[in-house]
Amino acid sequence: MDKQFYKSELKRLQIGLVSLQRHLIATEARLLIIFEGRDSAGKDGVIKRIVRHQSPRDTRVVALGKPTSRDESSWHFQRWAQHLPAGGEMVLFNRSWYNRAGVEPVMGFCTSAQHKAFLRDAGPFERILTDDGLVLLKYYLDLSREEQARRLEDRWVNPLKSWKISPVDAVALKKFDAYSKARNTMLAATGDPVPWRVVNADDKRAARLAVIRDILQSAPCPDLPEDYGAPDPEVLRHWGRDDSPDEHLHH
Repeated sequence: MDKQFYKSELKRLQIGLVSLQRHLIATEARLLIIFEGRDSAGKDGVIKRIVRHQSPRDTRVVALGKPTSRDESSWHFQRWAQHLPAGGEMVLFNRSWYNRAGVEPVMGFCTSAQHKAFLRDAGPFERILTDDGLVLLKYYLDLSREEQARRLEDRWVNPLKSWKISPVDAVALKKFDAYSKARNTMLAATGDPVPWRVVNADDKRAARLAVIRDILQSAPCPDLPEDYGAPDPEVLRHWGRDDSPDEHLHH
């Protein structure tokens, strides 16, 4: 995507996000946005562009580290629940309770029984939240094997990105197919009552614009300054129970 077009469009969309935040504060609405996806798919970059001009008092980014022994002995959703938004807040989860549908089963950090229990419980848990008035949006950022390899290599050679390197990164490519399988299972099992938005993140700029457009289109805000349009369907689409991952997501 052309850089100048991207920059001008991003600014226009960020003005819309400021209007959305004013509406959340005025109505004491609660907005939670979950970002999942492959390692190096661009979750950090999307979140950075969303919050850049938001009020730090009313916006929180939650990126929890490795669970403690106390976390591991608690109800799985417990450590995430304490970070849910209060009235007027926008909270963005950079990974979430969906760790149990992705990295944990792939890396052997949970049992098969725990994985199955999570897939059973995620939908009912989210229904409790949305029935209580929480606005919840879920995004899965996917990218091709070739693009993931390029980005992971960049982390090793770019000193400004070296902080992103983790033991999970080291095996991400080796386990690419295992992550695809876990992703497909997750999308099929956890799309009710809150549907997934799947994002082709090979082009970072296009992915960022598509996600912000979708947020502005999906979060309730009747007084946006303009109509920002729908996201490019080649980049972002809502996932339905009849969709096939073989057709729409990279493998």
